[in-house]
Amino acid sequence: MDLIDEPIEGLNSPEFTVTEISGAIKRVIEGEFGHVRIRGEVGRVSRPRSGHVYLDLKDDRSVISGVIWKGVAARLDTQPEEGMEVVATGRVTTFPGQSKYQIVIEDIKPAGMGALMALLEKRKKQLAAEGLFDPARKKPIPYLPEIIGVVTSPSGAVIRDILHRLRDRFPRKVLIWPVAVQGAKCAPEVARAIEGCNALTPGGALPRPDLLIVARGGGSVEDLWGFNEEIVARAAAASDIPLISAVGHETDTTLIDYVADKRAPTPTAAAELAVPVRHELAAWLEGQGARMQQLLSNGLTARGQRLRDIARALPRPDSLLDAPRQRLDRAGEKLEPALIAGVQRRRVRLADASGALRPATLRQRIASDRRRLDTLSGRLEPALLRAVSDKRQRYETRAQRFRPATLQRDRAAKAEAFNKLTARLSEAGQRQTRRLRDRLEALDRLLDTLSYKSTLARGYAVVRGDGAVVTNTKDAKKAATLEIEFADGRMTVGGAARPARKKGPDVPPEQGSLL
Repeated sequence: MDLIDEPIEGLNSPEFTVTEISGAIKRVIEGEFGHVRIRGEVGRVSRPRSGHVYLDLKDDRSVISGVIWKGVAARLDTQPEEGMEVVATGRVTTFPGQSKYQIVIEDIKPAGMGALMALLEKRKKQLAAEGLFDPARKKPIPYLPEIIGVVTSPSGAVIRDILHRLRDRFPRKVLIWPVAVQGAKCAPEVARAIEGCNALTPGGALPRPDLLIVARGGGSVEDLWGFNEEIVARAAAASDIPLISAVGHETDTTLIDYVADKRAPTPTAAAELAVPVRHELAAWLEGQGARMQQLLSNGLTARGQRLRDIARALPRPDSLLDAPRQRLDRAGEKLEPALIAGVQRRRVRLADASGALRPATLRQRIASDRRRLDTLSGRLEPALLRAVSDKRQRYETRAQRFRPATLQRDRAAKAEAFNKLTARLSEAGQRQTRRLRDRLEALDRLLDTLSYKSTLARGYAVVRGDGAVVTNTKDAKKAATLEIEFADGRMTVGGAARPARKKGPDVPPEQGSLL
């Protein structure tokens, strides 16, 4: 049946096979477009073993699939890479096997960096300028953390790989924070997960992790874009917990990789960086213990041998005591004669001292001391009388100064001096008062001379309108009422005159209008 045949009367719409519809669509598309040139950003790029290249061309709203056959791909000067902005030349066709249209690319030329890659590069430069990539701010990874926090999707293969690797190397407690790892929810959920892990209390009911792993499997730039968002990079930089980034495969790089304290090429490698191998650690400890025991044994053996060598160089204990024993014997022989000689010397000194203590000698000494005492006692009474006389004279001399007559003369002299000072002070005050009064009168006369009141007395007047001074006819016409001030008072045009104000602030002549 031809596609343009009219349906038979009485039947529904004509029936076509799937192949017929697919072929018709293919002919329409290929006949309508033919060769076209398309500008867009290269998305996912796949190179299977067949040698063909499959890729996506996209802009901010649409995506079109593309294929480069093996022979054409080998001749291309520019090989397509993810993120490149290119101009592709080819023909648009369909692939009936999957009911989709695509472009068979015959030539491809670079047209600049793609929009996503340009945005990524801009963010990277901004964060680098702020110092978020500085190696000095990165924290060391703990050697053996007690609790490891994993921020990833709970349903993917990533968490299973991490748990399996941790279980094989060194089992640790793992706190899983489930998040979306692609799409619009990815960036805010990952940022909240990092902030939430840092907000946990150490040792609490839900303990705070000692290490964080942010992980995701490989994918295209669009799939990993959530980890290029600024909110995720800043949350990772602000984390107090050391953080390992394990996003994508080894060739995938995101902003969180630059900010993280450590980057792992794969999630499995992140688990290997997080903990050591328990068996290797046990073997190392056992080796270190054996080495320490061997070193201790060798040290004790060497010191024992050295002690034995030194002991052989020492003399026998009996020979060490021979000389002291001989000196003791010689000293014992000299002790008895020395004691006898000492007793004799002390007996002679005692005899000499006892000869000087005879009664006649003592009586002579006492008589001599008594005569000297009598002599001194005779001199004591005159000396005491002279001392008393000198002190009485000094007392009377001082008492003369405190007699009533002396005090009255002193008081009279000081009263006279005070009266003179009072008179001088009063005279000085009067002179200063007269001088200030004369200055005040001169200033008052100057004020009267400079005041605009004297000008009013010569026939001038001040005009005010609506409370403000009027200086021209334009302001006078705008004013609702006019007030005119003369030397003897004020009046309002159209109203009763007000009495002159004797007191009040004077308006300087330059601020009013004198008529």
